[in-house]
Amino acid sequence: MIRLSLLVLAFSVLTSCSKNQDPNPSNPLTSMYFPPNSGTTWETVSPSTLGWNQTAMQPLKEYLSLKYTKSFMILVNGRIAMEEYFDGHTPSSEWEWNSAGKTLVATTTGIAQQEGLLNITNKASDYLGTEWTNMPLAKENLITVRHLLTMTSGIDDSSPLVIKPNLTYVADAGTRWAYGNVFQKLMDVIGEASGKEFETYFNEKLKDKIGMDGFWNFGAVYSIYHSTTRSMARFGLLALNQGKWNSTEVINEPYFKESITTSQNINPSYGYLWWLNGKNSYMVPGSQIVFPGYLVPNAPADMYSAMGASDQRIYVIPSKKMVVIRMGNASDPAHPSFALSGFDNELWGKIKAVIN
Repeated sequence: MIRLSLLVLAFSVLTSCSKNQDPNPSNPLTSMYFPPNSGTTWETVSPSTLGWNQTAMQPLKEYLSLKYTKSFMILVNGRIAMEEYFDGHTPSSEWEWNSAGKTLVATTTGIAQQEGLLNITNKASDYLGTEWTNMPLAKENLITVRHLLTMTSGIDDSSPLVIKPNLTYVADAGTRWAYGNVFQKLMDVIGEASGKEFETYFNEKLKDKIGMDGFWNFGAVYSIYHSTTRSMARFGLLALNQGKWNSTEVINEPYFKESITTSQNINPSYGYLWWLNGKNSYMVPGSQIVFPGYLVPNAPADMYSAMGASDQRIYVIPSKKMVVIRMGNASDPAHPSFALSGFDNELWGKIKAVIN
């Protein structure tokens, strides 16, 4: 009787495993792939294997070229399904992320928290010291690290230069969403909490863990990351897998899920420096107007994005196991945007024609 019970139990386990495991772990349609951390090897998957509409690919490429794109990539399950370069750009060319790099800072902040170096619910002044702003001390003390992550510090957003005279009071922390450069103080928070230069900590804990190349260019106004297109795609792949790189947990999943969830009740389409699609309203940089509807109506509702000036983009779409990268000059040179632009919806119209 005992032997029979054991046989039944073993059969159940095997049956359960066969249901849950991919019978072909190298199947590009179902299995996740991570490129090696060194070298240029990166598996590909053909559009025909994915069942894409290949006649729509040329119009997409023509649109990208017309819109001053330098590079464009689509990953599906981590494999390269499309990789295009324009205007002399190559796989080894580096380009600026602009504000898409905010998500690198948000992720590094989470890593510092999981290591016990900081807590995002603590006051920013716990790490920056008091009087780091030009606000009354009582108002400064309202600002937590989380407020810096969510663009709700209440600090004046009218000047891009993050220096103390410009960090003046507009509203109590948590009561106003305004897109600005004060997020850069998170780099100082991480530096103070870790006892290392921000870039040193970032390299050790994030960049090197996923095989990225690139560097930070620290300036008086902007701190901007530069890398190749494939390195931007590596970070997108990490984001698709909610903080895991192959079997390594680079950033813990609970924090990452929190970072791609609505972070406050003012702009539902914003997490921890990530833009979120599929919400009922959104705000844009430089405005206090709340617009109804999805951030990018043509894109999948579950998409979250890193968005930078001149249309630098990482689009992550969990439902399609997809990452889309765009680097280049502004799609509309006469009206360059800091983040969201009409380009996003137009581009997704072209992408939809290919992947649907």
